[in-house]
Amino acid sequence: MHETEAPTMEREAITADEIESILAENGLDVTEHKTSSGSSVLRIQDPESGIVIRGVLEGEILFLTLSCLSVPKAKITPDLMQKMLASDNGISTSSFQLYEKPDGTVAITLNNFCKLQELGPDDRDDIISCVQFLMYDVMAARELVHGSL
Repeated sequence: MHETEAPTMEREAITADEIESILAENGLDVTEHKTSSGSSVLRIQDPESGIVIRGVLEGEILFLTLSCLSVPKAKITPDLMQKMLASDNGISTSSFQLYEKPDGTVAITLNNFCKLQELGPDDRDDIISCVQFLMYDVMAARELVHGSL
């Protein structure tokens, strides 16, 4: 280290408890569930709308998933897929994913993520923005999917 360089302090790893606190401070109901592998899954619920989002913190990335609906596998047609992937479908901040469920249905989810650095004001805004984008996008997504079923 040169004499003019200031020592840098590395931040401890971001924790699910910190994310939970930020979300709760913004009026969301949050509960944490531990998986068998010890990972934390956050259940984030907007008390006003009842919308539920799942959050998982992996390193410095917070992944958020919101289940739109489940449909029989046969309902996932090329026409529906094209609408879900179209750039002008009204869903510009989130992405769709499909998950096959054990009962033979397919869960259609919306997903978003944010990369966190030090949990300063910018990161806090990013977390809340990602949650709000998902809650906004789910309305358009449900309309888009229901209109194609």
